[in-house]
Amino acid sequence: MTALVTGASGFLGGRLAQVLAADGVPVRILARRGAGLRHLAGLPVEVVEGSLADAPALAAAVRGITHIYHCAGCSTDWAPEAAFFAANVEGVRNLLAAAGGGSLRRLLHVSTTDVYGYPCAPCDESHPTADAGLPYNRTKRLGEECVWEARRNTGLPVTVVRPATIFGPRGQAFTAGIARHIRQGSMAVIDGGRAPGGFCYVDNAVRAMIQAATTPQAEGRAYNIADGSGKTWRAYVDALADALGKRRPVLDLPSAVAQPLARSLEACHRALHLPGRPLLTRHAVYLLSRNQEYPAERARREFGFAPEVGFAEGVARAVEWLERERAGG
Repeated sequence: MTALVTGASGFLGGRLAQVLAADGVPVRILARRGAGLRHLAGLPVEVVEGSLADAPALAAAVRGITHIYHCAGCSTDWAPEAAFFAANVEGVRNLLAAAGGGSLRRLLHVSTTDVYGYPCAPCDESHPTADAGLPYNRTKRLGEECVWEARRNTGLPVTVVRPATIFGPRGQAFTAGIARHIRQGSMAVIDGGRAPGGFCYVDNAVRAMIQAATTPQAEGRAYNIADGSGKTWRAYVDALADALGKRRPVLDLPSAVAQPLARSLEACHRALHLPGRPLLTRHAVYLLSRNQEYPAERARREFGFAPEVGFAEGVARAVEWLERERAGG
């Protein structure tokens, strides 16, 4: 295997590049000039400078590669719609156009369970995807459709993984971001935090990706990825707070109040061109109020997905990283 990882400056792609290199796999990454790659220092990783909008860089990045892991994307809950589309749709199209070569054995595309449109009950992979009217959900869905279209039209060997809520060291939205709100006393749960979060420790997600990309039966298939711990948002934020030595969050909003509030805050941000992000977004409300424990039985059955790092250990490792970062290490 020779692997190309996109998004290696980020959370999931960065950890994937670390694990592949540790496994002895020759790793190449596509990264913009000035991208933060401190986490890859000292590893035998080849860097091709460029972006998913740079055709020559893409051509150089895919040359001689057997496995492409496409982790790059715009995965925040608040950004200009054009940024979502450029990263999650156009970027995918550009990579697919460059990927068709004789050496390629698999392109693994990282999608998300958000493509299901936040149904009231989690579903398996046979459920159709749906547009919930949010830029992230919409563009990730369109990007995944591009992958399936490329397979139909060109025979490109592809696999799609749909992770739920990935957390762990270097995680921003679900680790550093929530920890920051806990420290500030501004973290809130929705409906008592009763909704299962669909948590997946980053190393478990990475191992699932490698297994999916190297299992013949997984070609042409999509897989939900979650640890299956059943832990709720209340359990997660309380575990983080306890490990950080901070007060457990007490703010609690009913979803019937949170959703219109988020809509109003978003509208104000757009109308007034305010910097940063709203205090609450519709995307965040969906994630915190809907059951995210999407079943991963297909992954367990077809390529032996078996999470090795449990919930408590994952939280401990995440907090160890948070404290190290805060201390400047």
